[in-house]
Amino acid sequence: MRPFFTRRREPPAVGPRSNDAELLAAVAADQVEALKLLHQRHAPWLRVRLARRCADFDLVDDAIQDTFVAVWRDAHRYRVSEGEAAAWIWTIAIRRLISALRRSGATQPIAALDDPHAAGSHRSGARPAAAHLITESAEDAVLVGVEHGNLGAALARLSPDLRAAIQATVLDGLTVREAALLLGVPEGTVKTRVMRAKAQLRGYLA
Repeated sequence: MRPFFTRRREPPAVGPRSNDAELLAAVAADQVEALKLLHQRHAPWLRVRLARRCADFDLVDDAIQDTFVAVWRDAHRYRVSEGEAAAWIWTIAIRRLISALRRSGATQPIAALDDPHAAGSHRSGARPAAAHLITESAEDAVLVGVEHGNLGAALARLSPDLRAAIQATVLDGLTVREAALLLGVPEGTVKTRVMRAKAQLRGYLA
């Protein structure tokens, strides 16, 4: 018989000052408030970063919603020893974007950052259907630069299409197939661009 003084373990108390790992532990213990705090903390930058890879805001919003559903379901899988919680959440988010693109059947080509038509559509508030605006992410460059010295500056010197291929396959950790869907190009093109990008990076860093 269970002793009357035995209590069920309560979820850890969390608040705005809690770190991500603590919040994920609380989410794993079914604490809804912890999920709300994670959403408040991470949804804004996820939206910005995903929008650099896909200009269809509806798909981006769908991906973010699916991301936090997955966080709620899989928070117990996160391990502090495996890396930062933000990186774990980003991996979920970028793959949810890929899933959203796959469901939509979008296969639009890359639009240049300085494309006047793309820029005009943003200024007017329009939401272009699955047009992929691949842009330079200062955040990505800084992160890579911190970890690999001069690589961040070298990455910034690549052309937009080569940089996008490296971002998708290296920074985002996507497979060639997933990167091809995200970038709107054939898998062979992704492989070629990654090879060219790596060759140029080696030259820049020599």
